[in-house]
Amino acid sequence: MRSVFCPGGIIATVHAALGYADGYLPEDEPLLAARANADDLGGCEPIRPATGAALRFLAAAIGTRTAVEIGTGCGSSGIWLLRGMRPDGVLTSVDLEPEYQRMARKAYAEAGFVANRYRLILGRALDVLPRLSDGTYDLVFCDTDVREYPDYLEAALRLLRVGGIVAFDDVVIPPELAGLEAAETDWGGPDLPQVREVAEILRADDRLTPLFLPVGEGLLAAVKRA
Repeated sequence: MRSVFCPGGIIATVHAALGYADGYLPEDEPLLAARANADDLGGCEPIRPATGAALRFLAAAIGTRTAVEIGTGCGSSGIWLLRGMRPDGVLTSVDLEPEYQRMARKAYAEAGFVANRYRLILGRALDVLPRLSDGTYDLVFCDTDVREYPDYLEAALRLLRVGGIVAFDDVVIPPELAGLEAAETDWGGPDLPQVREVAEILRADDRLTPLFLPVGEGLLAAVKRA
């Protein structure tokens, strides 16, 4: 039991848990193909399997019919979301890169999703989101430039219905919030003021029920209660 309480033991336990989480629901052929496409293109990092499983769970838990994805990538996160959504659900995914969306369309087809299950919108998200209808979406997922997360949160709260969920990827927990000194851990990643701002807003807003999930690069989510 001693290793559980020492810094090295904590780190080993955390890494073991994260590894188990990724392996518990491994990627199948369509997801592996999407990951390979992302590697070939470069500049596009797919979500980890455990993050995808969490998204699928969230989408299924609230019976998602309509979802918005900010950052299409090569289709990995979209496949996970679609697999959790209702059979008649439609995913709206926004990205600046036409090549990413071309690969995503291919990935969705390989995963068995017909074209009317998704719509891919090419453009800057902050220009596209104002054109989407207020209060009509069940889930909004953000996986793009974390420096714009506060703006995406504002947009998501407008787009979501009551009971809907907003989720942000790449929210790495700072060492001090884990009760560790920086020298005691190799956890790193973006610790930007915009990430902290979103985390604090979600925690402080009485209209939201927040949750931090330590999967992948960190998933921060909240239910819109009012």
